[in-house]
Amino acid sequence: MTTTEQEILKALKDLEVAVAEINAVPKPNLMTHFSRIDSLAASLPTDANGELQHYLQKKSYQKARLFLEGRSAEIEKGGCLR
Repeated sequence: MTTTEQEILKALKDLEVAVAEINAVPKPNLMTHFSRIDSLAASLPTDANGELQHYLQKKSYQKARLFLEGRSAEIEKGGCLR
């Protein structure tokens, strides 16, 4: 796993923690998490894994996390049948 992929995985996990705390006061700012993930995704090289790029482009963050964790067998196929 590349350094960028490790950073993406950490950012995805941080987003999940923030989402779990959405009912807290004050509410977490999810936009900072989305921006971080988008920035990291944009920094992936053009030859990065196509599945990972697809999940990140489609904002399928749970699928991206499972992919990066080596748990591809657990990823349910979506409407695009990728």
